[in-house]
Amino acid sequence: MNPRNEPLLWLQLVALGAIPLELLLLLLVLAGADPGPLPALERALAWGLGVLAPSLLLWRRPADCGSLLIVQVPSAGRSPLLRQLNALQQGWPPRILLTMGAALLLAALWIVDSRAGLAAPLSPLDGASRLVSMMLAVPLLAVLLWQWQQLGQALWLLSRSSQQVEQAGSGDVPLADSKLLSLGLPLLLLPPLQGRDAGANTALSEESAPQPRQTELVEPSAVLAAEIASTVAAAAVTVEPEQAGEQGEGGELDQQVD
Repeated sequence: MNPRNEPLLWLQLVALGAIPLELLLLLLVLAGADPGPLPALERALAWGLGVLAPSLLLWRRPADCGSLLIVQVPSAGRSPLLRQLNALQQGWPPRILLTMGAALLLAALWIVDSRAGLAAPLSPLDGASRLVSMMLAVPLLAVLLWQWQQLGQALWLLSRSSQQVEQAGSGDVPLADSKLLSLGLPLLLLPPLQGRDAGANTALSEESAPQPRQTELVEPSAVLAAEIASTVAAAAVTVEPEQAGEQGEGGELDQQVD
């Protein structure tokens, strides 16, 4: 089971382009209002609601790699490979990536909010209150955390070998819903990708398939030619004694005539 054949892992890499856009949107949202009297406290509260609380939830129930936040793969339609990946992602590496993402988002929020005044003319919330801008920043931070978690998991799962995926767990046992956080409508069904391994296996199977022997077509003609040759040889052998007998009888007749 090659994890690179799972298309959902490659779709998760879209976060590489989505995260910078979401940070830009966060900058525009925070630029709509002037900082309050305690900007550090406001940032800490926004980070606690948008990052820390979801992090505690994702620590207990890691984000399902079969979910794209809006849609997900239904439980009944999951392939054995996806079930193996679900079992593999319940280890410690995804949780370590989650902790790193929460710390990075705190630093990003601090930097973005301190420089948000530069983008005030471009903000769609120009003139709004600080409370409104902070409340809108909370869901953006939660989405950023989800994107980070899915991106880190996808990169980690794609780097696993086929042996590690097969040893993760049994693909025949359905995954319990309480182990992973799977969000979205169960409408996503994607066929597995056909990688180089599948093409190589197909080529090897075609090469190893028994080919029809051409000698089987040649053997009847060879046998027929051998029979014809033996018949001709036998006919030549039988004619020579007859010719010799005729010559002997011709000589005896000549002596009697004399």
